[in-house]
Amino acid sequence: MDHQAVLALYDRDMREGARPDGPGDRVERVGAVVRQVSDAGGWNGVLWSDLNEATADRAIAGQVEFFAAHGQEFEWKVYGHDLPSDLGDRLTAAGFRPEPQETLMIGEVARLSLDAELPDGVRVVPATDRAGIELVVDVHEKAFGTDGSRLRHQLLTRLAHQPDSMVALVALAGDEPVSAARVELVPGARFAGLWGGGTVDQWRGRGVYRALVAHRARVAAAHGCRYLQVDALPTSRPILERLGFHALTTTTPYLSPE
Repeated sequence: MDHQAVLALYDRDMREGARPDGPGDRVERVGAVVRQVSDAGGWNGVLWSDLNEATADRAIAGQVEFFAAHGQEFEWKVYGHDLPSDLGDRLTAAGFRPEPQETLMIGEVARLSLDAELPDGVRVVPATDRAGIELVVDVHEKAFGTDGSRLRHQLLTRLAHQPDSMVALVALAGDEPVSAARVELVPGARFAGLWGGGTVDQWRGRGVYRALVAHRARVAAAHGCRYLQVDALPTSRPILERLGFHALTTTTPYLSPE
């Protein structure tokens, strides 16, 4: 894989050329910034910017002012290759709070190792109704220790209005949800995104996460996607590398001032 070429393609297609997450969202380009503005339960944030040392502080202040006027918190996603090189420091100086850094990993679907199998007694089912989404949220809350209210709203909205844009999956051991994940699909895009992959503590290390990655990769391939993208935590990166993903850069969410 030509890392620089694929990263440039990702920036152009999925960040600068981003499309709204859901029906209540809109993507706007304001000068050198691309942002998503959502309804009360959606994600608000800066997806892409083309800044330099002379323009960065003014752009940051402009986004803070915009979202504050709308009464919305937001996130500025900073990638390791974004300019200026001290963009993260500038955001921190403006009152933003950095979240843990993740690794942007991309795999070419045709070159991935997709032979992962589920442990005995575990099966994967699609989450196609409210009951299925509740299972996904239940796994999310147990795996990550966070409230799943926003995730529930986002997934139910997509299921109701854009069902073809997402495939959510739950791994069940008997009737117990032990892992969950989703693949997000943009019509005509070369990239599909893998999101929300989480496994409850007692089932980690048994290959469930790996099998869900392989399952979602096959879904993306069936939809004609060439690449898969993951914002990977340190625990996921080794698994993804063994499957054939490449680490291209880092990504750090900066949360807006309170």
